[in-house]
Amino acid sequence: MPVSRSRKPKNSKQRPGPAKPAPARRPAPVRFGVVALAALLVCALVVGAVSALGGGGGGGSPTAQETPTAPQGNPAEALERRVADDPYALGDVDAPVVMLQYTDFQSAFDGVHARDTHDSIVQEYVDSGVLRIEFRQFPINGPESDAAARASWAAGQQGRFWEFYEVALGEEFHQNDGRFAEDRLPELAQQAGVEDVDRFLADMESEAATEAMTQDTNEALSLGVSATPAFLVNGQPLQGAQPLDEFRAAIDAAAEAASQD
Repeated sequence: MPVSRSRKPKNSKQRPGPAKPAPARRPAPVRFGVVALAALLVCALVVGAVSALGGGGGGGSPTAQETPTAPQGNPAEALERRVADDPYALGDVDAPVVMLQYTDFQSAFDGVHARDTHDSIVQEYVDSGVLRIEFRQFPINGPESDAAARASWAAGQQGRFWEFYEVALGEEFHQNDGRFAEDRLPELAQQAGVEDVDRFLADMESEAATEAMTQDTNEALSLGVSATPAFLVNGQPLQGAQPLDEFRAAIDAAAEAASQD
């Protein structure tokens, strides 16, 4: 089922701050003809662990939830793609720890994570060979979310996904304020170093982009994700824009468990 290009924006806006925002709205129930077997297996294995992903991150304080205890082994291994030269991943293909990251580019909390935490995680764990980050699209906040997701994917087709990620989330903005309107996306792409803008626009509207959006969205829904950012660190869930120390604890625990397998 393709990601809708005409989904109505939410009325509420996610902003990190002391005010209590409206609860995150769960996506309407979706029934798919075929759901990936791997995702179903993972759901059965980690139903307890990933239940923490079902809410919270975009609807309250991003640091409110405690980090769960790392599970034994890596029950989410079936979801790891570990594709060499994947433009939407960072880190060694055989890194002992894989962090799946589910993101909506319009989420204020995704912006907090990108600006405050992402670079430190890359420097400490990706560059040292401990961690691999695999990005997943989960555009749930309306048409601009979908447009931004497609644009980031199209930038990745020219090897500039992570540059687009940094540019798109590099400053604070409000949902549905036109930042990710389709006529403004070529400018963001150029800021990210995308050279062929015509190809970028064609890739955004391609069937391959739709398939990529659908695959990532189905995977997130199968895990019960309803707000972003959401992460799985070797199967251990982290919800919201957690502080760096929470990621350190989860990655260190996963690396230690992996070394004993």
